[in-house]
Amino acid sequence: MKKKLITWSNAITVVLALLIIVLLVNPEAKATMIEGLMKVGLFKPPVENTEPATANSGANAAPRLLLKDPAGNVIDIKDQQGKVLFINFWATWCPPCIAEMPSINEMYARYKNNPKVMILEVDVDSDFGKSVPFMKKHKYKMPVYNLASNLPNGFLSNAIPATVIIDKRGTIVARHEGGANYAEKGFYKYFDGLINK
Repeated sequence: MKKKLITWSNAITVVLALLIIVLLVNPEAKATMIEGLMKVGLFKPPVENTEPATANSGANAAPRLLLKDPAGNVIDIKDQQGKVLFINFWATWCPPCIAEMPSINEMYARYKNNPKVMILEVDVDSDFGKSVPFMKKHKYKMPVYNLASNLPNGFLSNAIPATVIIDKRGTIVARHEGGANYAEKGFYKYFDGLINK
């Protein structure tokens, strides 16, 4: 009796192997998979302060950080007291960064006219030649920034995407490493609480 070369088991194995290869070599494909997992709730953003409260010690005070936009305008986050800052560090080659971008773009659309909020997308590669076309290609409206100063020690670990949230007093209140769906109700409730505090 002759054995069949193509069986359902073999076909499924080949399809899974091809899927794994595509996910390994194509950041956009991997990002699409991660984005789907975000939508079912596997990657959640902070919905409460994650940094310990330090009464009057200044331990969580946001450090001086200069950012510049593609036109060369420089902002210092220290000068933004009175605003809630959402600072997201990302790169165009990072699948979890790509996956969370639609939710950050939705968040930007929600808060862009609020003078008490700044959403700062910081390209860690500091390459407007890649980040600006990436934003245009995907029709994202939020502005992109590059570092205009050294990144302060302890402000960011080696993982991206990473998000730092600074309250209106200039205090770091939350950090999140890894992708997240920032367009979910629980996060909006938390963020609105910071704005209205």
